[in-house]
Amino acid sequence: MILIGRSKWVPPRQWKLWSLPAPALGYVLGVDAVALTITALAVASTASGDHAGVRPSEWAAFAVLAVASVLHLESARGIERRREMAANTSPYTNLKSLWVFAGLLLLPLSLVIALVTVSYGYSWIRVYGRTIAHRKIFSAATFVLASAAASAVLRAGGLFSEPRVPTGLWSLTVVVAAMITWWLVNFALVIGAILLSAPDASARGALGDLSDQLVVVAGLGLGVAVGALQASYPWVVPILMVTVLALHRDLLLPQFQRAAGTDVKTGLATPSYWASAVPAELARAESLRSTVGLLMLDLDKFKEINDTYGHPAGDRALRAVGESVRAEVRQGDLVARVGGDELAVLLPGASEGEVLEVAERIRERLTTLTVSVDTATDATATITGVPASFGAAVYPDVAGTMDQLVMAADNALLTAKRAGRNKIVSARPNPPAVTENSITES
Repeated sequence: MILIGRSKWVPPRQWKLWSLPAPALGYVLGVDAVALTITALAVASTASGDHAGVRPSEWAAFAVLAVASVLHLESARGIERRREMAANTSPYTNLKSLWVFAGLLLLPLSLVIALVTVSYGYSWIRVYGRTIAHRKIFSAATFVLASAAASAVLRAGGLFSEPRVPTGLWSLTVVVAAMITWWLVNFALVIGAILLSAPDASARGALGDLSDQLVVVAGLGLGVAVGALQASYPWVVPILMVTVLALHRDLLLPQFQRAAGTDVKTGLATPSYWASAVPAELARAESLRSTVGLLMLDLDKFKEINDTYGHPAGDRALRAVGESVRAEVRQGDLVARVGGDELAVLLPGASEGEVLEVAERIRERLTTLTVSVDTATDATATITGVPASFGAAVYPDVAGTMDQLVMAADNALLTAKRAGRNKIVSARPNPPAVTENSITES
């Protein structure tokens, strides 16, 4: 469900922050502490500098950027909640950097930090929800550290006083260097938190897609444009706002499409997205005279988890299963949740041997998977092993259409279940049969 109302206060002791692994908790609190220190120093510097206090023109620029940031967030709130939930174990990117970097060119660091606070405070109230306040605080802290680092680059390049918009080759070089610094610092801090919070997450998954990071780069570039216009032609900024809002949809369209086809409990593709992706991939394979592998897997004793620990614990275990499956597939493979506890993996261009190899990696990982869950009695329990049965099929070896391919994989899956579960069965044109091996061909 997309949160569009006002968030209610949740006491800090109830934040999910405290359930993080110890290294991740220390890392997050450490970044937050450094951001608070930078904030205090920035405020002190503004109050005691050569030109103590904030100039009226800077207050005006701050007001414009704050209002623009809020309007931007409000216009996009309908998709931002779903996009973040789909981000799972990879960086969640947005265009807040646009207004923050514009502020870096126009405002003292203390007001830039105030702008970050306004942006993330409004996001918490109107967009993201009350249970992830610690994540918004950490994200705001990464923005503060990235902004402080970029501000240091601007000053090192000789751009001491605001506005610091590029007016020549050297100033442009300095601003670009500040942009790169801002991106690198923010990105590195977020990746560190992801890897420490989810030790099972792969480095590839934590880095996310290149297209996601291009969104951030685009936001920083637009920030330079907004800063230059605000410094020279402030009355043009409202017109540029219309352009920014229009670009927001186009820049985030790939992410929006992924979010719209993402299961909110697992971060995997939805059945509807899956149903549209399979025939498209089969058509592509036909034109290229290639193959498409399909894995259907069903968790063997998932009902026992729900009955023993409660449905929230079952959801947590299901999400951990989804993360494990995605960690073992190849780049470009599609993992979907097609039923309550049934997943499917589409492997373009895979041979039968490659499909079975992927299935065995997933089977072994799920057999040893350890998940910490909160039970219905507010206790913490550890689930060890979430085994699954697998059915494999390859186009065009055993099927010529989507329905035939899915049916072949489903039949192989049922055979694996009947053979004792936690097994992998590969479909053949004839009805499958099972041997004693964990990987069998039929």
